[in-house]
Amino acid sequence: MSHAADEVHAFEAHATDADLDDLRARLAAARLPEAETVFRPAPHPRRWDQGVPLADLVDLVEYWRDGYDWRSFEARLDRIGQFRTTIDDLGIHFLHRRSTRADATPLIMTHGWPGSIAEFVDVIDELADPKNADAPAFHVVAPSLPGFGYSDKPAEIGWGVEKIAAAWVELMRRLGYSRFVVHGGDWGGNVTTVLGGMFPEHVVGIHTTFALAPPGMTTDSLTAIEHEWVEQTRDFWQHHRAYAKQQATRPQTIGYSLVDSPVGLLAWLLDKFAEWSDTEDSPFETISRDRILDDVTLYWLTRTGASAARIYYESPHSLDPDLRVDVPSAITMYPGDIESRTPRAWAQERYRRIVRWNLPESGGHFPSLEVPEYFVEDLRAGLGAVLAANRPAGAEPDADQTP
Repeated sequence: MSHAADEVHAFEAHATDADLDDLRARLAAARLPEAETVFRPAPHPRRWDQGVPLADLVDLVEYWRDGYDWRSFEARLDRIGQFRTTIDDLGIHFLHRRSTRADATPLIMTHGWPGSIAEFVDVIDELADPKNADAPAFHVVAPSLPGFGYSDKPAEIGWGVEKIAAAWVELMRRLGYSRFVVHGGDWGGNVTTVLGGMFPEHVVGIHTTFALAPPGMTTDSLTAIEHEWVEQTRDFWQHHRAYAKQQATRPQTIGYSLVDSPVGLLAWLLDKFAEWSDTEDSPFETISRDRILDDVTLYWLTRTGASAARIYYESPHSLDPDLRVDVPSAITMYPGDIESRTPRAWAQERYRRIVRWNLPESGGHFPSLEVPEYFVEDLRAGLGAVLAANRPAGAEPDADQTP
């Protein structure tokens, strides 16, 4: 069926039985290496020093093969509401959950890597139609980044964070949302920052868990804890960014393994869920096996291991160093997120109107999966502060909460 260039049409996820059988057969026939040479009994914070421990991987592969139910995740996506549209000749897939509330605010949420729309399935319903009638409600849009999930894979270079942000503005326009709020972390945080900086006529304000300071900031006035954050970030960039350098320079090379081997794909993604979550030993302390396998299986069935990795090639330096965000911004930095602990003074050099600054006591790089209830409350509070900053003093909220 053909569709008009700007048409939004419904989409249903349905893997073939043959693809699922093939996945199980590959898992059953997997060739595994010997155990790591830094073996320690669980639980132990250094157990993952050489990467995913063999015993953990074997257990998860067995569950993936014999216990995991992909069909339940497909059904969940369909219940939320899936759609596709074509922007700049690229098919974009997205979840869209309209609130039943007349005062709901349009919200676009962007995932990162190694995540996907699976990051948001546990929070979308509560954001759209909160159990508490006094809580703010949102019309939630959650697109799959180009090259991820059921979005198309770009066939040529150019789909960096700036082009993605512009595509999101067009997507929201097609849905009837001329003004909206934005949330994102990881690559979604980069897209969110670009949206706030480049499209203030459309973006009411932003909430991000990934605030990036401009380069060249001084450490002279930082507190002791902020100095510690800076050192942790430097250590991360020096000793824990091999995956990013590989994907930024040779995404095609690693892509062959990610698309051909489900065990290789699982290990490549699971390693980051483990390292970046706020846990002592294993990501499964806070994230369910099913949710991680929802994410990994989505990569596998859509064959997007290589195309998703290319976002690092497209935007190796992430943000324009001169980009400034003048719309109201709410920033939350979770303690277990080793990649994005930014001193407030540094953040303010880019985000000029910080209306809420939050440092939770727990949570890591994947807060919507690790601490979903807290994540929802924090997002509501942050976007509530953003919306309040846009209203004249003493004014009541508009009917649709959109200035």
